Parts: sequence; C-alpha cells; structure tokens
Amino acid sequence: MSIWSTYTSLTPRTRIFFGLGIMANAALALHFSDQIESALGLVPNKEDERELQEKLPRVTRVDRT
Repeated sequence: MSIWSTYTSLTPRTRIFFGLGIMANAALALHFSDQIESALGLVPNKEDERELQEKLPRVTRVDRT
C-alpha cells in the first residue's frame, strides 16, 4: 500500500490535524532553529563566514556599449 493511498484512507478530520501538526512543527523549527544551533555549538564564527564569502562567486555588472 502506498503512502498516498494510506493518507487518503484517513478521515478528513485526521488529515486536517495531520497537516496542522506538520505546519506547527515547521513553524516551531523555524522559530527555534537559531537557539538550537547555538545550544549545539553549530553557530559559525567570523572566520567561517569570511571563508564562505571568499568561495561564493562574484557577479559584476557590465555596461552595454
């Protein structure tokens, strides 16, 4: 049985709560992600940010003549 058929066999009320639960989980993850990263020690330092800026491509504008 596929995931889609399992999902569609649920009652509409259950599907609504399932969707709301996923949206609440995503909203909380976005809200608390910075705090979780700092608690786990995953915050980049200035050296990491500088290295990233060096590796990113630079876009320059060229005027048409």
